[in-house]
Amino acid sequence: MRIGLVGLGRIGAFHAETLVALPAVETLVITDAREGAADELAVRLREIAPDTRVEVVPPEELLAAGLDGLVVATATNGHAEWIRRGIEGGVPTFCEKPVAGGLAETIELGRLEAASDVPVHIGHQRRFDAGFRRAREAVASGELGFVHTIRANTHDQAPPPAEFIPTSGGIFRDCGVHDFDAIRYVTGREIASVYAVGANKGADFFSAAGDVDTGAAVLTLDDDTLVLMSTTRYNGGGHDVRMEVMGERGTITAGLDHSLAMTSAEPDVDFPRGPQKWSFMERFLPAYQAELTAFFEVAAGRAPSPCTIADALEAFRVADACELSRAEGRPVAMTEIEGL
Repeated sequence: MRIGLVGLGRIGAFHAETLVALPAVETLVITDAREGAADELAVRLREIAPDTRVEVVPPEELLAAGLDGLVVATATNGHAEWIRRGIEGGVPTFCEKPVAGGLAETIELGRLEAASDVPVHIGHQRRFDAGFRRAREAVASGELGFVHTIRANTHDQAPPPAEFIPTSGGIFRDCGVHDFDAIRYVTGREIASVYAVGANKGADFFSAAGDVDTGAAVLTLDDDTLVLMSTTRYNGGGHDVRMEVMGERGTITAGLDHSLAMTSAEPDVDFPRGPQKWSFMERFLPAYQAELTAFFEVAAGRAPSPCTIADALEAFRVADACELSRAEGRPVAMTEIEGL
């Protein structure tokens, strides 16, 4: 396949290295708005995968390069533009979350997607993680009986750069949105209401941007399942993403292995033995590889999108509800948040 990639920052370069290593990619066409960034990365990619052709083009020429699929890994403020270009150009498109920087534009693109036959796949990689998939199977099969409680967390090992925070959309839109999508994916239910809080004990730049470094929420699903969700930028023991699904017949947990970023206080317990994982890219590398492989099936017309703009919108709506709840100090029903 001939795949285009736009945006070669941290996640874009990471995706590029993943793409050239996948057998389905015969040619990778890369571009970036920063002068020289694509040429520099191309040198490294050709060393990594000499059998994969790597081409560099200016951004304005990417969609005219005869692509079978487009991967969008720009900064958030470029996502909507490139999704729109992909749909209008008839090119199957994969885009990292979020779809757009705001709710209104996400809704607009959801409607554009619905009116088109061009598939769009939004990158919520936990849908391709083995643990989250096993949890989904346990719920769907009835193995757990009725599910009554879920604990979900996204705990970063260290904060991102200060300049990222004002553009992040806030902790619930940047970090929590992955949990919200995973909750929908694992349970097959919708979130009905939220009550969220946040606090700062770390760097001043979070407060300066109107954000928090730690957030928590109680979510109620449409079948009265209760979800306890937490997220933080400070988890010095390592990157920690888990979901515990508790039912009448048992509990299953995604993310419970020897890399768990915590220490047992119990005597004579050697779990977890480590080593820990230190970033989302390390934690979810197999999921990213599986996700992009699945996109090739979508681009080839052999499978529907596993995470449409409409799916991503629902998680974004929950994040918006959490930010509103945190700001106003009250529960927020999802009926208050605009959707498709």
